[in-house]
Amino acid sequence: MMRVPQFRYLAPKSVGEAAKILRGEVPSAQLFAGGTDLIPNMKRGQQVPKTLVGLRGLHALREVHADGGLSLGAGLSLSSVAGEGRIPLAQRALIMAAGKVATPQIRNMGTLGGNLCLDTRCNYYNQNYEWREAIGFCKKAPDGVAIQEVTHGTCWVAPSSPRCWAVNSSDSAPALIALGAEISLVSADGERRIPLAELYHHDGMAFLSKRPDELLTQVHLPAVDASWRSTYWKLRRRGSFDFPVVSVGAAVSLDAGGVVQAARVVIGAVTSAPVVLDASALVGAPLTDEAIAAFADAAVKPARPLDNTDFHLSWRKRVVREYVAGALRELRGDTADQLGLLARSAARILPLAACS
Repeated sequence: MMRVPQFRYLAPKSVGEAAKILRGEVPSAQLFAGGTDLIPNMKRGQQVPKTLVGLRGLHALREVHADGGLSLGAGLSLSSVAGEGRIPLAQRALIMAAGKVATPQIRNMGTLGGNLCLDTRCNYYNQNYEWREAIGFCKKAPDGVAIQEVTHGTCWVAPSSPRCWAVNSSDSAPALIALGAEISLVSADGERRIPLAELYHHDGMAFLSKRPDELLTQVHLPAVDASWRSTYWKLRRRGSFDFPVVSVGAAVSLDAGGVVQAARVVIGAVTSAPVVLDASALVGAPLTDEAIAAFADAAVKPARPLDNTDFHLSWRKRVVREYVAGALRELRGDTADQLGLLARSAARILPLAACS
């Protein structure tokens, strides 16, 4: 039986107190909000913090504020985010992404901030301690416990590689990056605000730019007008529970004639950080079949799935092309029937007319 190792639990009364505790306890402390990822990792011996800093009592992390755009507390449950009526339909990609995480029970516990800071995943890492010990562990956890810097160990996905290739499997990250979101990080030194895309590194070990003594406190959505529309597509083996093995977050602004004024497309679950595509080729022209096909073909190159998650890597790479194309076709107004089987497996299509 896998048991949670012993730990000390601290329950700060404010964000400031939590930041001070972290400053004094790192690197042996971890933040605890929903715990849906952390507790299984502790049972498997991947993470063994001596102290958990509980955030569930901090109401400030569950507040929503309209401030030109919309600021969402990082402690909001994913269920709350999926049902948040103040998120504009033009930014429905976040609603879709939050509503596709795992199962209803996990969404009721898991938080927006926790999903954004989700530990990277790999078939050779997300196993029990004995399984990993039998293969000599791996580069991400060379002695069983995850570390941030390479010391020794082998990456079993790419044995000659000097880095870890564990995958970022966050659902909300690709959607929010496509929406142009920013985040607030708080420490004992104060607060800083950065684009969400800058939170991630292409390194399966040191995958976040957030310092260990910082808390992610808020997610900021920009104000949008009626020209914007967005979507989120997710590939997983089952219709529930599973992490994505390919995902696409996309947002476009179209003028009255259907010409693209701005576009952002992000691929998730294919490497250690979300892949932000250069969407400049889409701007200034309509989303024709030819333009979409050319963009989707180019999207395959930066997507580099390896054999460290579900489904065969070459098939996942082909799905990247189909999902990028499908998401853009949806955003130009294609119906679920026109999009076909891939759309039905990837997304619950909300008629874009509802966004206007």
